[in-house]
Amino acid sequence: MNILANLLQQPAQKPSVKNQQRRRTIELKSPREIDIMRQSAKIVATVLKEISEMVQPGMTTADLDAHAEKRIREMGATPSFKGYHGFPASICASVNNEVVHGIPNKKKVLCAGDVLKVDTGAYYEGFHGDSCITIAVGEVTPEAAKLIRVAEESLYKGIEQVKAGNYLLDIAGAIEDHVKANGFSVVEDFTGHGVGRNLHEEPSVFNFRTREMPNVKLRAGMTLAIEPILNQGSKYTRILADKWTAVTVDNALSAQFEHTVLVTENGYEILSDRTKV
Repeated sequence: MNILANLLQQPAQKPSVKNQQRRRTIELKSPREIDIMRQSAKIVATVLKEISEMVQPGMTTADLDAHAEKRIREMGATPSFKGYHGFPASICASVNNEVVHGIPNKKKVLCAGDVLKVDTGAYYEGFHGDSCITIAVGEVTPEAAKLIRVAEESLYKGIEQVKAGNYLLDIAGAIEDHVKANGFSVVEDFTGHGVGRNLHEEPSVFNFRTREMPNVKLRAGMTLAIEPILNQGSKYTRILADKWTAVTVDNALSAQFEHTVLVTENGYEILSDRTKV
């Protein structure tokens, strides 16, 4: 979950010097902290795996949200998203042209052919895990299936660049190249981020090459939420009246995948790996 666009719309609040310093600092996690993050990310992975297996036409996104909150709490954590800057749910459920931050709703019934993004987080013993998947509801069109496949592939292309000594733009470039080679666009309004004690920490993890932010060198102990977001058409988005849901400007489909990833000396560890739960 990245709420950069939403925060820009909110009244500015002057942070304390301490908070300013925290925002500019990239935290390296200790072995003890990494162990806790493995658990928080495992909780997220478990919930997303369960949701991926239970989704079917006729369910509502509110049904999925209720399941996620129940399971997160049963596993001893609290939902990271619920109440975060006022967000009202435990998952973001974004359907078809909804890009990110879709609010679960009892009236939003899933239909065969829908492209559903489910993003959630868990706060466990002081640390967050964060992950997102895109689910094909029933049978989707070949074009939608390709979009979902390339979105997941692009995530792993980025993760392959993670190791101490590489740079954030190595991740961004690998993602951007794979997305564009397949004819899709990278959403630039939202980025990945550091994750740990706070749901959103430094650094910003871009999915495209940019000079907007420093090209940070990766160090062992960093924990990153890498989350490419792809659109079938234009890269541009707009925010709906609920001030949360971002949609494509051309009504085209969108897909997203995200993992919480630990930087190691020789590579990476995917903390939110659903194949290990």
